[in-house]
Amino acid sequence: MTARTLYQVLEETARLQGPAPALRQPIGHGKEGYLTYSWNDYKQAADEIAAGLHALGIAKGDIVALDSETRLEFYLADLGILANGSIAAALYPSYPPKELIRTIESVAAHAVFVEDAKTFDTLRAAAVRHWILLTGEAEGALSLAALRELGRRAIADNPQLLATLRAQLSPSDPAILYLTSGATGEPKMALVTHAAIVANIDMGPAALPLGPEDSTVAFLPSAHIAQRVVIEMFPLRWGMPVTFFESLMKLPQDIRKVRPTILLAPPRMWERIYSTICTELRKRPAAARKAFYGALALGLAAAGYRRQGKPVPLRIRLPLSLADRLMFRKVRQRFGGRIRVAASGAAPLGKDLAEFYEAIGMPLIEGYGLTEGGVVSLNPLDRPKPGSIGKALPGVEVWLSEDSEILIKSPCLFTGYLSDPETTAEVLSDGCLRSGDLGHIDEEGYIFITGRKKELIVSSTGKKVYPSRLESLFKMEPLINHVLLIGDRLPFVTALFTVNIAAAQTLKGMDEWKRRPEAEVTQAPPLLAEIHKAVARVNKLLAPFEQIRKYRVLPREFSIEQGELTATMKVRRTRAMENFKEQIDELYAGRSD
Repeated sequence: MTARTLYQVLEETARLQGPAPALRQPIGHGKEGYLTYSWNDYKQAADEIAAGLHALGIAKGDIVALDSETRLEFYLADLGILANGSIAAALYPSYPPKELIRTIESVAAHAVFVEDAKTFDTLRAAAVRHWILLTGEAEGALSLAALRELGRRAIADNPQLLATLRAQLSPSDPAILYLTSGATGEPKMALVTHAAIVANIDMGPAALPLGPEDSTVAFLPSAHIAQRVVIEMFPLRWGMPVTFFESLMKLPQDIRKVRPTILLAPPRMWERIYSTICTELRKRPAAARKAFYGALALGLAAAGYRRQGKPVPLRIRLPLSLADRLMFRKVRQRFGGRIRVAASGAAPLGKDLAEFYEAIGMPLIEGYGLTEGGVVSLNPLDRPKPGSIGKALPGVEVWLSEDSEILIKSPCLFTGYLSDPETTAEVLSDGCLRSGDLGHIDEEGYIFITGRKKELIVSSTGKKVYPSRLESLFKMEPLINHVLLIGDRLPFVTALFTVNIAAAQTLKGMDEWKRRPEAEVTQAPPLLAEIHKAVARVNKLLAPFEQIRKYRVLPREFSIEQGELTATMKVRRTRAMENFKEQIDELYAGRSD
């Protein structure tokens, strides 16, 4: 496909799909039904917002920030910013206001779209010329409706305005400024051009054969590349309608109601669903549990045959068909029953978890992408390989350096970090991106990630331990939320655990702890006994130098507010280790080899 801007992609789809639904958002406030925008409506809104921004004096190349949960109005504003030739910089709304204000000022945003008046109140101290509310009204800010009216007047006064804006915009111009949530807490600001994003979404049809008859639900944060590219820009290219969620509390109902054919979710969601199934199973009679695990064994065996390209034997196929009708179909119905593509993104997925979903007839298609490189690889729909991040997309080259770092060449690479040529040069040179991820590639071209280069633990004995591999082994343990491994330049590996309180309260012997504070529940003897068993199970899978010798169950969950988690729920190792230094010191008190 030829290089084009994202606005041109919207124009193409509007010409082809016109009145077909593009965006659907629950009306909410106790009312049934959806606010629906057609592709024509979508384009008109982008035109009016672009013209409105131009009327405000926002020019090509100016940065415009967005602070909002993912919603219909975000999509309209995003395309309007891009149609004006400005650069869209989405923020993570879950971050503390002081951090967001610092980010807004550090990128010198000329305008900020905020979700509502409440959000505006928390950010209005930032030095910004124009504030625009996506919903509602507030003194000191322009409403989205008012901005669109300003745009309509500007278009009426100058009928050539939209053509002028379109003509000045080139595919090589920057489109999005990603404010990555980084492990250090300080965002890295990565610029990506229209051409890079369009090249990425043009790869979509070959990897995921989706179209206007498909549908999806959007709920991930729009500041993250997985949401922005896969659930906002890919549908723009496919002409696929997107439905927004009403609230996270109602997300399961929204998914069942919409019955999506593709669903992208982070591993944490797939882990929580697995944990819920395990909790429900514990309440069932022993015979029911035995039947489910027997069916799971059949599903795993069938998946093994399919991965080898072999037919599933009748002795497995017949009982599995019965188990599917009686058990697995009920699990799939939680997602509406129409899913063709269940995708996991935004963080690594545990191999065992992937195998569980494959066994119940809903294989998770794991892919790999990064802010600096776009979507790089995806598991083939017909032959996913659990534990891998799939094969490189057409047009993307992936190979390994001498120290096993994943290197990438692609038309989708970013142009560099904003005002930071030194850091840019560390990861990007001669059109080659150093990903920072370590891995290997098998004989069939499937890529596997083994860890992060900077997070490698090297013990005082010189042994190398990959935290991500060990941490992934705990993803099948319903009681454990997060694992933080420690041991760099130390004689042995230790761990800090946070607990899934809801799952903990279902354990036998926990009745007297159910109404106690979280800090007490986490230290309940029945819970600690189960954690001990989980550690023992994982240690059996590890080499002696990798095994967890000591650990602590923390009194609270890691949090974004305390700086221990990113917006996508990844642990910021350095900050977490600072905050729980006392517990770590105890683990190594009187240490011995």
